[in-house]
Amino acid sequence: MTEKPKMQTAEELFDILIKNVSEEDKPEVTRAYEYARKAHKGQFRKSGEEYITHPLHVAIILSEIGLDRTSMVAALLHDCVEDTDVTSEAVEAEFGSDVVRLVDGVTKLGKIVYDSKEEAQMEDLRRMFIAMAKDIRVIIIKLCDRLHNMRTSMFWSERKQVEKSLETMEIYAPLANRLGMQNMKWELEDLSLKILDPIGYNEIMSYISDKEQTLEVFLEGVQQNIGEKLRDAGIKCEIKGRVKHVYSIYRKLYGQNLDFSEVYDICAMRVIVDDLSDCYNVLGYVHDIYKPVPGRFKDYISTPKPNGYQSLHTVVIGREGIPFEIQIRTKAMHEMAEYGVAAHWKYKDGLHGRQNEETFAWIRQLLENQQETEAQEFVTNIKQDLFVDEVFVFTPKGDVINLPSGSTPIDFAYEIHSAVGNKMVGAKVNNRIVSLDYELQNGDIVQITTSKEVGGPKRDWLKIAKTNTARTKMKQWFKKECHEENVERGKTDLDRELRINFLYTDFYNEANNKVILQKFNINSMEELYASIGYGGTPLSKALNKIKEEINKINKAKELENPNRQIAPKKGVSSSGVYVDGIDNCLIKFAKCCSPIPGDEIIGFISRTQGVSIHRKSCDNVRKSLENPEEAGKWIKVSWQNSTKNRYSTDIKIETKTRIGVYVEVLNIFANMKINVSKMNVRDEIDGHSIFYLTVDVTGVEQLELAMSRVRKTKGVLDVYRKFGDAEE
Repeated sequence: MTEKPKMQTAEELFDILIKNVSEEDKPEVTRAYEYARKAHKGQFRKSGEEYITHPLHVAIILSEIGLDRTSMVAALLHDCVEDTDVTSEAVEAEFGSDVVRLVDGVTKLGKIVYDSKEEAQMEDLRRMFIAMAKDIRVIIIKLCDRLHNMRTSMFWSERKQVEKSLETMEIYAPLANRLGMQNMKWELEDLSLKILDPIGYNEIMSYISDKEQTLEVFLEGVQQNIGEKLRDAGIKCEIKGRVKHVYSIYRKLYGQNLDFSEVYDICAMRVIVDDLSDCYNVLGYVHDIYKPVPGRFKDYISTPKPNGYQSLHTVVIGREGIPFEIQIRTKAMHEMAEYGVAAHWKYKDGLHGRQNEETFAWIRQLLENQQETEAQEFVTNIKQDLFVDEVFVFTPKGDVINLPSGSTPIDFAYEIHSAVGNKMVGAKVNNRIVSLDYELQNGDIVQITTSKEVGGPKRDWLKIAKTNTARTKMKQWFKKECHEENVERGKTDLDRELRINFLYTDFYNEANNKVILQKFNINSMEELYASIGYGGTPLSKALNKIKEEINKINKAKELENPNRQIAPKKGVSSSGVYVDGIDNCLIKFAKCCSPIPGDEIIGFISRTQGVSIHRKSCDNVRKSLENPEEAGKWIKVSWQNSTKNRYSTDIKIETKTRIGVYVEVLNIFANMKINVSKMNVRDEIDGHSIFYLTVDVTGVEQLELAMSRVRKTKGVLDVYRKFGDAEE
């Protein structure tokens, strides 16, 4: 059970806050506290505390990381506009425009009703990011607000705990990281993990507790060895040892599928020196004492992280054979690592000039990339942009470009400029020609070849590009330059999917069509087709919205006409498939796509062979629906809720060639009582083997479980479900 935090009164908390505030700032902070306490009078948190204790905690966290008076005043007032009768105008009149800008930036749009949770989250995030682009203190206050809420999350319902923890892990912890606020990031991650996987969290805490004494002795020994060496060399330094935070260990354990006995580098040492030159001198002395692990040295001083983090990292082997990490940095670098962007207020009185522009540049770019996107896509893209590993590459002139891990030359080109990407015809990496889907590696020197004759980006680049920046810029080009092509492509794709889902007639009903277009905030069908054609509106999301609106319209019609005719009954055969309106029909499963329960299916009426069942995503279905003579032969079908039948489907297994792998794979299917009706094995020249199996399963769920177990077999490289010549 989670331990509840110690309750403190508002008076006790205010005393803590005011001690952290300068004499000059005390009158204004006191006035803000009294104003907020009066506004929140009679309001209580779920813990039973006065509501004002929450703004006080947020202000205290801000004071501890060194934010200015305006930020602390805004923190004390940040819930007044959202949760009381106080208006933004009243706050501005009382405390000024700077304070109200911060308060409005943190305030949710809670009083506006949206169609979905995603839309509400999108608008809250969009508003927050716009405010951030004007004043970075908005997100610092929001992070402190989220941190205190997570510290007191035990008072929420279980569902809310999980929802808020996921949001914290996906958005707020990565934001803290992006701002260089490592301590904030670590605590947010650990608090979230404690809720999302309490068993894993407690296992790690128990392990650390059991090893506490051993780790302390180990760290003290390392600290003494390094300290003596550096004192003899005349280098002044401060040495700190620590155990890595819980989530960091958790990712290592479960991300790499390791046991505790295999995780050694859970300790880290920090060596903090006065001068930059001493950093590299210390590195040399450390490598004299301990053997470095090859490939585990990183120089974030010469190539800082995008959040401003600078340090030398090296992993070395201790005398006990235990690897551990050593971080070497100056005091200024350490302050930046601890406080991130907040260090500019703690030590430099805010951000100015170029620092200000550099800090906000990524936020502005992130906002530009998310314009005209659907709610769910906006939130997904924000998470992707914030929560990625990075790779550092160079232009031919030596400028450093940081991109998400897995980025390609296409991403590099669009990161330089949209004009470079639009005119790209090829790329060289380290002076060698590479394909456009080449994954860039740390240290690569990338050169883009362009031509004025090229007609713009290719549509398949959208699937190759890793970054939202590249995809957004390509979509903008397609939207501007290929309107007629977009309209034609969008109509073809949409009509095909409408026919597959039997929505075509309902969608093109004039009355329905008008209502549906309003939901898209689009004025004409041509505009919708074009948006789908250039990728601005993903086809799957357009289809889901159309399906949802048509269902609402049809339900409303049913309520208006209670004496309506009963729909034709669904016919069912021994195959386990319902066929709308047809009884006792012959059912045949198409070999081109081998559908099994769990797949979305559709039926084709044949004069001689009854109804042929296909997966909706089958290529033959798509081609047939585009043929006017065949489009009307498709019919709705669905699986029975439960069936004891077994269905054949094909899978492909790629393995390293080794004795016994065939038997191990077949044993997995035998243990799961899955019949293997056909098997073909082919050994490749390069030491790999390929199995082609036909298996009889109850459905997708059983097949996926079997495939996941096969993937874990030693030597298995991957497993695919096979459809004709296609694989999935």
